[in-house]
Amino acid sequence: MQAVLQGRDVAVLLPTGGGKSLCYQVPAMVLRQQGKGTTIVISPLIALMQDQVASLQALGVAAAALNSHQDDDQRKDVASRFLRGELDLLYVSPERAALDGFRRWLTRVPIALLAIDEAHCLSQWGHDFRPEYLRIGELRQVVQSPVIALTATATARVMDEIVAQLSMTKPLVVRGNFDRPNLSFSVEHVRTDAARVESLVALVQAHMGKGRTIVYCSTRKKAETVSKAIKAAGFSCGHYHAGRTKLARHRAQTAFGVGRTRVLVATNAFGMGIDYPDVRLIVHFQAPGSLEAYYQEAGRAGRDGEPATCVMFFGPADLMTQRRLMEGGGGLLGEEALAQVESYARGQACRQTVLCAHFTGSFEQPDCGRCDVCLGTVQASAPSRTFTAITREAAPPLPDELRQVIVDAVGNLRKPVGKTNLARALRGSRARPLARLSLLQLPEHGRLKQYEERSIVAAIEALLEQGVLAKKGVKYPTVWLPGRAVRAPAPPPDGAPRTAKPRGRFPKYNDCVRVLENYRRRMARQLKWKPYMVFQQRVIAALEQQRPTTLQALARIPGLGPSRIERFGSDLIALMKQHPL
Repeated sequence: MQAVLQGRDVAVLLPTGGGKSLCYQVPAMVLRQQGKGTTIVISPLIALMQDQVASLQALGVAAAALNSHQDDDQRKDVASRFLRGELDLLYVSPERAALDGFRRWLTRVPIALLAIDEAHCLSQWGHDFRPEYLRIGELRQVVQSPVIALTATATARVMDEIVAQLSMTKPLVVRGNFDRPNLSFSVEHVRTDAARVESLVALVQAHMGKGRTIVYCSTRKKAETVSKAIKAAGFSCGHYHAGRTKLARHRAQTAFGVGRTRVLVATNAFGMGIDYPDVRLIVHFQAPGSLEAYYQEAGRAGRDGEPATCVMFFGPADLMTQRRLMEGGGGLLGEEALAQVESYARGQACRQTVLCAHFTGSFEQPDCGRCDVCLGTVQASAPSRTFTAITREAAPPLPDELRQVIVDAVGNLRKPVGKTNLARALRGSRARPLARLSLLQLPEHGRLKQYEERSIVAAIEALLEQGVLAKKGVKYPTVWLPGRAVRAPAPPPDGAPRTAKPRGRFPKYNDCVRVLENYRRRMARQLKWKPYMVFQQRVIAALEQQRPTTLQALARIPGLGPSRIERFGSDLIALMKQHPL
C-alpha cells in the first residue's frame, strides 16, 4: 500500500484469503481523497466483480462495474458516473479494457491507479492463461498511473512474466507467507469411483455440523454424478458447473451461501473470489491440473482461521483426464504442471512445505505437523511409468534459427499432420505411416536428424503456443499454418479451364507471412519482448488477407490497437506496399 501511494508499480503474491483486495482498495480510497482520480480494477469474472462492488457499496464506497450482465440503461448510468469523475473504483473485464472506446474514456478522466486482479492470467506459464489479458499492458501507454498486479497462484517464473508483460519499472514485488497453519492437507490414493465415493461420504459425515464442504471435480459429468451419490447418502447437496443455466448456477450458489445445502460439488467454474468463512472441508474428487489450481481451491477452506481439512483423491486416471481437458496434452507446460501434481501426491515430504515452496522457491519452512506425511498416515505409492517419463531429464532445446525449418515444412504439407509424425519426418524416418502422409517427399525431410525427437516436438509446441503454427482438431490435434485453408478448392465446372494443382508451398501466401514473421521476431529482439507481444498470429493472418496500405486501413485490422499502430504502423504499411495483393 505504501509503495502504491508513493507512485511505484507493485506485484503482489499472497495466498487465498491473504488480503489482496485490500492492497488496492485502501490506496484507491486514499488517492481519491487526494484528488488523483478513479482506480480501474481489471477482473476476469463477473461474479467476482459483483461481490466486491456490493461489499464496497455497503461500506459507502462509490464503486461500480461494467459487464455484459447489465442492460443498456445500467451500463449508461455507470459510464456517465465514471466520466463525471464520481467513482472511487470501476471494475471492468479484460475484454472491455482492450476496447478502443474504453481507452478513449481513460484519457478523459483522471486515473489514480490501475489494478490487475488474478494477474497470473497474463502468463503463459500460469495455470489459467487468458489471451485477452495480453493487451492489458497496452494501457500503460494510455494511463500514467502506477500499476498493481495481484495473484494468489504464481510461481517465480509467472511473477517475472507478469512484471514483463505490464512493463513495470523497478516494481516492489511482495511475496506473502503461504503457510496456512489451520489447514491440514492429505492425499488418498484411490482408483475406482466407488472407493472414492465411499471415502467422500465418510469425510462429509465426519465434518457434518462443523461447517460447509466443497467437492471439486474435473468434469461437469463427474460433478453431477458425485452430487447424486452424496444426495443418495442422505446429505443436502447441490452442484455447480459452467454447463448449467445462469439461473441454475445462481440457485445452487445461493442455496449453499445461505446454508440450505451444506455440500456443493463443483468444477473449477466455482470459487474465484468466493469468501465463505466456515468451509471446513474441501475434497478434490479428481486431482487438478496444477499445484497452483489446487492451492487456490484448497485455500478456500478455513477462511475464518479455524481448523479445516483439504483432501486430494489421486489415481493415474486423473492425469489422463487432465490431458484430455488440455485439448491434446497441453504441451510442455501442461506436462510439467501434471508432473508437479503427481510428485506432490506421491511425495513423502510435508504437504504444506511442498506447496509453500512451489510459490516461494524455499524449503526452509518447518514441517507443519498436521498433514498426513507429518502424522505418519500417508499412503505409500510407487511411481508410475507416466511419472517416470514426465520427470526424466528435459530434452535439449532446438536452436531458434532451426525453428524456421519446422515452419517451412508445415508450409509444404498437403494436409495437417500430427506433431510427432512431423518430428519423425524432420529427423529422417522413412516409416510406412509417414509415407502414407506424403511426409517422405518434404524438402525438409531429414533436415533435423541430429536432434532428438522430443526436442523437435518441444519446438513445435512452442511455435503453437506463440501462434506461429496453428492446431487443427481437438481429439486428434494436428499442425497447420494459421489462416491457410485446409481443404483444396472445389474443382471448376465442366468446360472451364483447369489450372495445375499447386504442389508444395504456396509462394504468395508464405512469402508475405514469412516477411511479417521475420519483422515480428526482429522487433521482439529489439524490444526484448516475446513475439506475440509485438502482435499475435491472427494479426499476421489479417494483414496477409487485407494488405492495408494506409493508417486508416491498418486501424481496421483486429488486434492492432492505437499503441501498436503508432509503434509499428509505418513499417507494416511499407511491408504491405512491397507485397500487394
